[in-house]
Amino acid sequence: MRRAHTTVAATAGLTIALAACGLSTGSTGGPSPTGSAAAEKIAWGACTDLAVPEGAAPATPNAALQCGKLRVPLDYTKPGGETVDLAMIRIPATGPGERIGSLVFNFGGPGASGVDTMARAVKAFTTLNTRYDLVSFDPRGVERSRGVRCGDGKDMEAYVSLNSLPSNEQTREKTQAVTEQFTKLCEKDSGPVLPYVGTVNAARDMDKMRVALGDAKLNYFGMSYGTHLGAVYATLFPKNVGRMVLDAPLDPSVTFEQRTIAQTKGFQQAYESFLKDCVEQGCELGKSVEAADKKITNLMYQLVESPLKVGDRELTQGLAGTAVAAALYSRLSWPFLESALASALKGDGGALMYLADTYTGRRPDGTYSTEMSSFPAVTCVDTAERPSEQELVRTEEAALKISPLFGSVGAGSICRVWPVPGSDEAKKVDATGSGPILVVAGKGDPATPYQWGPKLTKQLKTATLLTYEGEGHGAYLSGSKCIAGAVNAYLLQGKMPEEGASCPS
Repeated sequence: MRRAHTTVAATAGLTIALAACGLSTGSTGGPSPTGSAAAEKIAWGACTDLAVPEGAAPATPNAALQCGKLRVPLDYTKPGGETVDLAMIRIPATGPGERIGSLVFNFGGPGASGVDTMARAVKAFTTLNTRYDLVSFDPRGVERSRGVRCGDGKDMEAYVSLNSLPSNEQTREKTQAVTEQFTKLCEKDSGPVLPYVGTVNAARDMDKMRVALGDAKLNYFGMSYGTHLGAVYATLFPKNVGRMVLDAPLDPSVTFEQRTIAQTKGFQQAYESFLKDCVEQGCELGKSVEAADKKITNLMYQLVESPLKVGDRELTQGLAGTAVAAALYSRLSWPFLESALASALKGDGGALMYLADTYTGRRPDGTYSTEMSSFPAVTCVDTAERPSEQELVRTEEAALKISPLFGSVGAGSICRVWPVPGSDEAKKVDATGSGPILVVAGKGDPATPYQWGPKLTKQLKTATLLTYEGEGHGAYLSGSKCIAGAVNAYLLQGKMPEEGASCPS
């Protein structure tokens, strides 16, 4: 799940593998939630358009990677109408051992490309790949699957570069003006698809995938936002649930205000843990937590008045804040964050810009992936909530008391002016009748705070909670052998951890 962008939209960040229109959302009508009509076939072939991260060498062709497309209805109430071609990727099971079936991944967002992420992260799932075909996809509204676009690279740059400091009426007015312009561009460039990109429709798409892949049950690994997608799938198709893991869980019942406050607390806690660890290791930023925090705070305010030149671009306070948040997703990024901040204090903002670009999906040529545009498109369709100006101000004031650096109005700001209405159907999850589901939640997760784990587990009714005591967004890829062992045992052998089980940091 993405963190609340410090000024504009949404809940942002790296996909954790790498550190609506009322009835037309498909909420009524369409296929029965207990089954699925026959799906189209997937024609698998070579992957020819995988994204290469900035600074990386051109990808070496990997014969194991297979790409294809699956055609699904745009509007499930009109199954014979317009369609969407969903981009998919597959890595066939390698053995030894009997193949179990397909294991479908969603790495988070909403807005992350599962095709690109799986291609880069496949080595992280080598154990699972022995007995599963690893499968992922770009959900509807993301990248190759009718990705939501909102203007060109310059428009996106203006949107993601917005400052959140100082917290005053002038900053709020500028944020509102840019946000409104951004939503108009989204409607202009992607209007026809916007009502149909919500999680309910994406869950129906996954059942089409299950049939097309030839699986009687959907085996699924959802991370961050992917836990919400999995929970909605289990609600719509409980009898079709195979082995399902939900890592870094989202509580879909939270309001914009509750989400913003919880995530602000989570990122502030992670930031304080980073500073403490930095000082203990001999920190370039200061000899005490207070001294390091003061330097970083001063840097942020300096960037409001004097952004740092990075090539032909400017590192604004908004981009620097985004960079810090991006690095807090994983403890493994903390040393790089320390170095990036130290360089910025000396006048070199290149490393912070790199972190921000990774977070926002900016490519070396100045274009952007759909991460920052797909996120609000899905988020705003997934809720009927449209907060008032008074509610946004109250939320921001409460968040800023918790963290001057990370406090914001959250996604409520953009959803308030989003061009299509939303539905609350994706907020209601209950997997009664499904097989056992494994929920994995981390005590030090900044983006999906730990308390959301027990809440989602209770709402699903068929889930068991596994607790990770460590830091970072997502537990399976944290490096914890205990977590990886427990998850692998469940997915490969069907062995569920005992109730109340936990793993140390």
